[in-house]
Amino acid sequence: MLIGLYFSMKTFFLFKKHLFLMLLSLEFSMLLILVLLINIMSIFSYDLYLLTYFIVFMVCEAVLGLVLLTLVVRSYGSDYIKSMCAVSC
Repeated sequence: MLIGLYFSMKTFFLFKKHLFLMLLSLEFSMLLILVLLINIMSIFSYDLYLLTYFIVFMVCEAVLGLVLLTLVVRSYGSDYIKSMCAVSC
């Protein structure tokens, strides 16, 4: 499980050129953190209401990421990070 988290963060830093791949790796790491949190909470028999807050946080983050991706693609024509920097300079 931690290996998956490591590789998702590694892909986040390797694919810095595309906004979509960065958002996708962040969502994958959040999903792995959710699975780890479920496992830890079930082992120690905690209440699972904290998971509801975490899932709401994940959904809000995903929606904001998709809105950002849509705005960038409509404004600049692609999801390259360098194209956004070149236009602003």
